[in-house]
Amino acid sequence: MTMLADKFIPLSTALRETLSRGYSVKTFGQDALAALIVSMVALPLSMALAIAVGLPPQYGLYTAIVAGITVPLLGGSVTQVSGPTAAFVVILAPLVTQFGLRGIILAEMMAGVMLLMLAWARLGKFINFVPYPVSTGFTAAIAVVLGTLSLNDLLGLGVEKLQGSYIDKVILLASHVPGLRWPEACIGLLSLVIMFTGKRITSKVPSVVLGIGAGTLLAMIFQHTGISVATLGNQFSYEVGGITGHGIPPFPPSFHFFSSKGFFAWPTYLELKTLMMPAFVIAVLAALESLLSATVSDGMARTRHNPNAELAALGIGNILCGFASGIPATGAIARTTTNIKSGGKTPLASSMHAVLIMLYVLALAPVIDRIPMASLAALLVLTAYNMSHYRQFYRILTIAPRQDIIVLLVCFGLTVFIDMVAGVSVGIGLAALLFIQRMSAITEGQVHETIEAGSLPPNVLLYRISGPLFFATVERTLDRTAFLRNHIDTLIFDLREVPLIDMTGLVALKNLLTGDALSGKKVVLCGRPDILHKIMQKLASEKQINVRMAASVEEALAGLTPTASAV
Repeated sequence: MTMLADKFIPLSTALRETLSRGYSVKTFGQDALAALIVSMVALPLSMALAIAVGLPPQYGLYTAIVAGITVPLLGGSVTQVSGPTAAFVVILAPLVTQFGLRGIILAEMMAGVMLLMLAWARLGKFINFVPYPVSTGFTAAIAVVLGTLSLNDLLGLGVEKLQGSYIDKVILLASHVPGLRWPEACIGLLSLVIMFTGKRITSKVPSVVLGIGAGTLLAMIFQHTGISVATLGNQFSYEVGGITGHGIPPFPPSFHFFSSKGFFAWPTYLELKTLMMPAFVIAVLAALESLLSATVSDGMARTRHNPNAELAALGIGNILCGFASGIPATGAIARTTTNIKSGGKTPLASSMHAVLIMLYVLALAPVIDRIPMASLAALLVLTAYNMSHYRQFYRILTIAPRQDIIVLLVCFGLTVFIDMVAGVSVGIGLAALLFIQRMSAITEGQVHETIEAGSLPPNVLLYRISGPLFFATVERTLDRTAFLRNHIDTLIFDLREVPLIDMTGLVALKNLLTGDALSGKKVVLCGRPDILHKIMQKLASEKQINVRMAASVEEALAGLTPTASAV
């Protein structure tokens, strides 16, 4: 394992680091208590997320169990909790509609391979380069979509399948409001209120558990009086050995591997080609959310995560989830925060929470089946509220530069009304273009006739460039008309304030130095050694031009011949 971590991809860095400092009975007790609390939150949420994408609840549980055990043990974050998250709902729901569970399995396994490649290439730190308005815009948009879709079960509207664009779904939900079922609405709203206010009742039990418990109790009262209520037990079924059961199957996830036929038949070229883009989006979103969550956990727990180890563990976890018929997994900020606040100290706490979920499934399936759909929908509404980051959204609108506001609104609007791929890709592209515009605005080239030591000789022209010299600045900065002066025979380019130069800048500078505007003139280049080295490499094949280098303008002037400096 250590050799693999050092030479190929890093694995188990967080576990090895924490265990190297010792593991006491006290630490185990703290981890176990945190695992118990997190498991009570993760159990209903995992089922609710699976239902939100259009699958039976057990597939979310399989993800929480498999990824919840493996990713912390192999990853690079001390306190991170992994499992299904709300961010995937917008991506996975269309996949379920078009390709079913098999499509999700293939896409997440392909995403797992991509995550392993990112880890192998040591690209974990580059995930943080996603602009803040983009990440805030698409997470807020996902929250809006998730919250809207949850209204169906929360209020008992009875819409069988929500399809079409976001506007179509809103119109469909609105058309079913007259058929609202009051028992479902009472259960959903009661659960929602308690989830939002549960901390005022007690801080020892998670408000999610209180809300689910209250909703389940009210549903049992309704059913006892003959009022039907939609629950996991009467809305979902499974079949094992020809026998049909209701609710969630009371057994752990089983692993299946590719074979020549059946559900796990080897994927075809067409399937791989079709699912390549969804897999890429899953991989990028999983990496982004997981590393952002790990960064948040570092700030809370005063730890330091290894981003490449986290990506590698996430890749392996998603591949294993695919074999276990689970849905994609990533780091979960809310569950990670709960883990830290509950006293979790090592990655074992995160893994133990998944083991507890498996024990709940094995021992308490009949009890879990009594949970009403409206209470799970209330949990999704709470999740949407928490991930909306409405305060950060409002803050960007009020204090951010205009370019960032544009990026935020474009990313938000495209994610809501088209899809997340369009929102994120256009948002990042627009942010990059606006950044280029900002950088080009700070780059300028100016002709100087004096320096600090005094006036320049009349036959010498000093041209000072400040700012990066790249494709967006060369046309304005290297305008040849600035050098068309007959009395000038020596030109000093002061590039000391140029921090970088790209290939476009090198080519443009070469064309200027070898063009008619500077024909027959002496050229002195002043700047950073690395910048000058690149320029001289580009000019190496040009023998007819007279170019030399100097460390400063004063050195360039001192090197001029008396003939060149006296006119």
